[in-house]
Amino acid sequence: MSDVNDTPVEQHQDGDGQPRRTIRSFVMRAGRMTEGQQRGVEKGWPRFGLTLADGLLDLDQVFGRQAPRTLEIGFGMGHSLLEMAQAAPEQDFIGIEVHRPGVGALLNGVLNAGLQNVRVYDCDAIEVLNQAIPDASLDRLLLFFPDPWHKKKHNKRRIVQPAFAELVRRKLKVGGVLHMATDWEHYAEQMLEVMSAAPGYRNQAADGTFIPRPDERPITKFEKRGERLGHGVWDLKFERVD
Repeated sequence: MSDVNDTPVEQHQDGDGQPRRTIRSFVMRAGRMTEGQQRGVEKGWPRFGLTLADGLLDLDQVFGRQAPRTLEIGFGMGHSLLEMAQAAPEQDFIGIEVHRPGVGALLNGVLNAGLQNVRVYDCDAIEVLNQAIPDASLDRLLLFFPDPWHKKKHNKRRIVQPAFAELVRRKLKVGGVLHMATDWEHYAEQMLEVMSAAPGYRNQAADGTFIPRPDERPITKFEKRGERLGHGVWDLKFERVD
């Protein structure tokens, strides 16, 4: 993976040759690798890494079994995903992250824990969803603390948009859940607005807004630090009903 600083808005041409803008799920971040992270990439990637070149996945074949499937977009350094995978060995997890040290850190943790229920992509999540994940194959899709693009002029770069909601709906099973969390209140409000308007979903919050932090979402050290500083965190769960 090259060290570049991509903008998440790409220019493409549509059928009549006019430019159109496509939202990407990330900004590529460079970073130095620790010895453990390098070990994770070198030894873990051949066993647990997936690429777009693999094409549309047969998930039962990938994991060698039938099981509930969770996909996390942007797992950071992998602490939460690793904790969830360790706590639920009967479930399978796919993580997507473009930050190479984070990929290495997760894979090193997977190796150290002897896990077999984790697979990893290191490319754009939208491309993975479009090209690799079968429709109606996921029980959960997790989006924890995505880039808030907090400047108003950059809000359009946020991943949670109507097109994203529809793409995720197709990939979830009926009854599957999109679980989002953010520590930016304005982004939480936008998530709620977008998802409330998206067809085929039901908000699992009793009052139609946000849910208390569910036990299955691990608390990260950054979230604990934010709590000490009085920062809020907003969780949303939307279930595919159609």
